[in-house]
Amino acid sequence: MNIAKRKILQAASELFLEGGIAALSVRSIAKHAGVSTIGIYSHFQGKEGILDELYIQGFELVMQAMDFEQHDLSPKEVMRRGIRGYFAMAEAHEGHYRLIFGENDSRYTPSEEAKAVAEKAFGQLLKVTALLLPDDANMALKHKNALEIWAFVHGYVSLKHHAVASIFETPDWYVMAEDALCMHIDAILATHTHLNSE
Repeated sequence: MNIAKRKILQAASELFLEGGIAALSVRSIAKHAGVSTIGIYSHFQGKEGILDELYIQGFELVMQAMDFEQHDLSPKEVMRRGIRGYFAMAEAHEGHYRLIFGENDSRYTPSEEAKAVAEKAFGQLLKVTALLLPDDANMALKHKNALEIWAFVHGYVSLKHHAVASIFETPDWYVMAEDALCMHIDAILATHTHLNSE
């Protein structure tokens, strides 16, 4: 990706973080990035193209967070490492994160290409969370566990990003989240160990 495109996407991400989709206009993005409005159209065909690229990048960052060497790691440690990567991604790329997880609105609908990348990211999470389950677990159970874990980590990230977080004296949201999620993982592992022993 060339420097101009990177500058445009960085500017759009920063503006989105400041004011959501309402803050994104071709003119405001161009001004923030230090490029011409013509440059925006030549690189992205306008605001929709920029939003799609941010959306795709966001889910690619989610996939990268869960993409690491898993050999010699227990299923629980694989999940813990994935969770830490997810939290690091959410912290380092907050604008992207807010766009892909719920702070978009009716003014933006992801393209089919963008939706396909989101589905691919969920597929990667599904593969990682399936490690907690028996080999013969059905797809419905794998989906259920993946969604539970994703909802869990997303809930903590959203609370940390929310203004209400400043009310609570929480030393580290992500340490607290990892501890709580580990209890959930232990419960999943214990349930299936118990079922297999019956």
